[in-house]
Amino acid sequence: MNTKTFSPRPRDIDRRWYVIDADGAILGRLASEVAKILRGKHKPIFAPHADTGDHVIVVNARGVRLSGGKEAEKIYWRHSGYPGGIRGIGYAQLLAERPSVAVEKAIKGMLPKNRLGRHIFGKLAVYEGPDHPHQAQQPAPLRIGEIPKWEGLPAPRPPRAPAPKPAAKPRAKASTVKGRAAASAKPATGTKRAPRTARTPRTEKAATKPRATTRTRTRKEPSSG
Repeated sequence: MNTKTFSPRPRDIDRRWYVIDADGAILGRLASEVAKILRGKHKPIFAPHADTGDHVIVVNARGVRLSGGKEAEKIYWRHSGYPGGIRGIGYAQLLAERPSVAVEKAIKGMLPKNRLGRHIFGKLAVYEGPDHPHQAQQPAPLRIGEIPKWEGLPAPRPPRAPAPKPAAKPRAKASTVKGRAAASAKPATGTKRAPRTARTPRTEKAATKPRATTRTRTRKEPSSG
């Protein structure tokens, strides 16, 4: 049985929008489910080298919680890039002041650490409250752990009509071409061509040219005495 390996193409990807309510959810479980949808692992056409995932909107990030007493133990580290610029803040304070940063950091840590991962992370939007400005995309609500329904590949687009070819230019008549050639050969008015001088035949040139004489070198005899 001869089968080909399927590789998703841009026309095979149908991106959708989903809204996940993070109120009362555990941070690690929420991050793993969101990262799975962002990467497209819920689709049969998933490929690790391509972005086949959907857009995800996380609301009510302020209601996220940690388990196992990690609020007092887990620390969020950041560095300014200068020597001695490392700073740390506990997750209890981070969830109270900037809960969206905690959710984004947890999700980003579960994505590939390369250019593809940065591109996938751009499809995530996290908001602290229940409102979001993406109503125009008509996102569908999704519960944590729920797998979106797969509806198959999108319908193929109709082939594009070929562009009309430009009309060919009419060819010039032979008489017109001859007339142009004759006009270009004629000298301009008011100017005269210099008369041609008669060429000297090669035989006469050879006869008039003086022949080089060979000089004989005499040997000088040594003087006696």
